[in-house]
Amino acid sequence: MSAGAITIDGLSKRYGEKTVVRALDLRVARGEIFGFLGPNGSGKSTTIKMLCGLVRPTDGHASVLGFDVARETERVRRVIGYMSQSFSLYGDLTVEENLEFYGRAYGLAPERRRERKREVVDLVGIEPFVRFRSATLSGGWKQRLALACALLHEPAVVFLDEPTAGIDPVARRDLWNLLFALAERGVTLFVTTHYMDEAERCSRLGYIYDGELVAAGTEEELRRLPGVDPPDAARYSVAAEEIMLAYAAARRLPYVRDVTIFGRQLHVLTEAGVAPERLRADLAPVTEIGEIVRIAPSLEDIFLVLTRGREAR
Repeated sequence: MSAGAITIDGLSKRYGEKTVVRALDLRVARGEIFGFLGPNGSGKSTTIKMLCGLVRPTDGHASVLGFDVARETERVRRVIGYMSQSFSLYGDLTVEENLEFYGRAYGLAPERRRERKREVVDLVGIEPFVRFRSATLSGGWKQRLALACALLHEPAVVFLDEPTAGIDPVARRDLWNLLFALAERGVTLFVTTHYMDEAERCSRLGYIYDGELVAAGTEEELRRLPGVDPPDAARYSVAAEEIMLAYAAARRLPYVRDVTIFGRQLHVLTEAGVAPERLRADLAPVTEIGEIVRIAPSLEDIFLVLTRGREAR
């Protein structure tokens, strides 16, 4: 792993008697797209706010590009960009006026400010809307504007807290293309998301539950965690004509441990030794069954296993 962009050791945050982040240890490399996942209320946003110097940690230490987030807050803020999960710019200002405001707030000299405004407008493709009030923009264009403002001062690390929440699939794809372009330039991205397809685009992932980091690594490393792909079980993808009928029937089979719907397919976890032919024969009476394929756990499967394991504890 290359030199670290983010270093976290024993980071904790308490509000009164409630601990919302507990002894977090994590490393994020420069130029990495790191996905930070977990249920609502698990501590993702609080972690980001501590790393941005917006919330002071109760215990532990964290640094961004070598700057301590508690003691060198102003230096941290000069090298990072932050995009919150809800649109937080000024709705009564135009796109250009928002960019001007943030350029001044970041202390950019007039000539440099004009240059950077042109560059980020081109990067996010928002030129047709520069004279529109930001409140009138669609969700996708608001997020592009928020990203443009976060990039004005050329940060080396950008924190994005659910940046695609509430926007349509096309806008999500376009925004991720912008993020890939930033990563190609060497910018480190720390992203929270609830979308598994977005998580699959990240270099590495961390999963936080009830304030504790449960696991971190590449998708393949997470797949090798205990309990994720048990040796005494088999996992199949089952295509079915009537997916709900197949789902209900699969749940009743004595050798089936778990069933989840993925679009027009089921992911079925069975006892080891159960052949696809047996599964087909037992489901065929309720609906037409298509291809049955042995599969590795998906990211959603992995996080379901991790979540259920924590809930059981």
